[in-house]
Amino acid sequence: MTKKINKIILMLGLGSTLIGSTGCFKQLGDYGKMNSNPNATTSPVTSALLTNVLVTLNGGVWDEGGFRTVNGLYAQYFSETQYTDASRYARPTTNFDGFYSGPIYDLQNIINYNSDPATAAIAAANGSNKNQIAIARILKAYYFWTITDTWGDIPYSQALKGVGAIPYDGQDAIYKDLLKELKEAVAQFENSAIPFKGDILYGGNTAGWKKFANSLRLFIALRMSKADPTTGKTEFAAALADPAGVIDAASDNAKLTAPGGTYTNPFYDYYVVVQRKDYAVSKTIMDILSSNNDERINAFASSTVGFPYGLTRADAVSFANANVNYARILEPTRRKETTPIVLVASEQVKLARAEAAALGWTAENMITLYNGGIQDSWTRWGVYDATKFAAYIAQPNILLGVNNIQKIALQKWLAYYPDGTQGFAEWRRNGVPALVPAPGLTSIPRRTPYGPNEPQLNPVNYAAAAAKYTDASGPDSQYGKVWWDK
Repeated sequence: MTKKINKIILMLGLGSTLIGSTGCFKQLGDYGKMNSNPNATTSPVTSALLTNVLVTLNGGVWDEGGFRTVNGLYAQYFSETQYTDASRYARPTTNFDGFYSGPIYDLQNIINYNSDPATAAIAAANGSNKNQIAIARILKAYYFWTITDTWGDIPYSQALKGVGAIPYDGQDAIYKDLLKELKEAVAQFENSAIPFKGDILYGGNTAGWKKFANSLRLFIALRMSKADPTTGKTEFAAALADPAGVIDAASDNAKLTAPGGTYTNPFYDYYVVVQRKDYAVSKTIMDILSSNNDERINAFASSTVGFPYGLTRADAVSFANANVNYARILEPTRRKETTPIVLVASEQVKLARAEAAALGWTAENMITLYNGGIQDSWTRWGVYDATKFAAYIAQPNILLGVNNIQKIALQKWLAYYPDGTQGFAEWRRNGVPALVPAPGLTSIPRRTPYGPNEPQLNPVNYAAAAAKYTDASGPDSQYGKVWWDK
């Protein structure tokens, strides 16, 4: 057993094993067999690796009880209906190593195989070497951004290099490198007659990938607004000025359409295939929608009966029994078998630009971007009506003029639904909406603590990272704040 563990550590360059890894990464056919050290792989099919990575992103917004779902609970998008430990802040035991051994390593395989002169010509059969590398770099940045925002400091610069236990990088350094990677990836794309095969996100359209990358740059830069506003402002402006553009219309949205069959929309899978009902739409978000006459209430949930947040198990079961029509996540026609999952949408980008304008980072028209972002969101959810929309944005608590940052922040929190990871991050950064902890508790978690694999297999480096997140309960606290959470 010891030899096996040591072999895995060496392969991943990370002090962790596959046992108890984050989530369950579904493999498409036999593509998972490529999921190993590229030096030991004779002929990886890079197009298959890309498809496999993108298939895992089908659960990139909601993961049926995984860390993304828990983030959504902390953001109070969702409520637990039976087993309420997570929403009452029981300490999670979630490992992040599944990302390193799964999709991130597949992406590294794509980069290595296209970079090596001995194999680049073979890889080119699946598309331009430069374009394959650029796409892999963008997706690696997306994954690492998700991981660091959830856990904080993580193995980064020394990961995936075939070495043993490695140190964790500070989130501030990771953020700066993510911005560099995305910028360089956009510049790396070249015109090619052969599109990258296996691209089920943008179908080989490099223009779409560039806009996706530049939009991520906007998000990452803006998330630095309190921790390093000088760098954030500079990087935001650079991304916005890039000639490749950002996601600005629904046609640019980064969205994955599940093919059906084995790979379905995750909410369809949860409610129809698995037929579970442990999660409902939180009364918190339903009350905000209802109080503002927000038409999205008819799309975000199956009914208008929000489920009270953070109840004890006994109280949750009692409420569920008395309210059998409590709101399930998404209205049923919006979680069909092949309903797309949206990773980045135009409304999120426009609202980010509105916030940047409110901060004085750009000279763009804050009101136009704000109103346009909300309209894009209503349109995406199929509830836009010109008359109702005009009345909505004219309300004093929606109309810009005073408390602009807070109003924009609320709309961003709504625009990210049901992506709990992004909603939780936005709440941590701006404190909007003013969430109340679960009944009888005093604080909402600020991060996910490191999983149990790390102190066992990478103890020295784990201890150094965990010490950053120390409170009265000790190191590695779920109430410790990540770098940008000020």
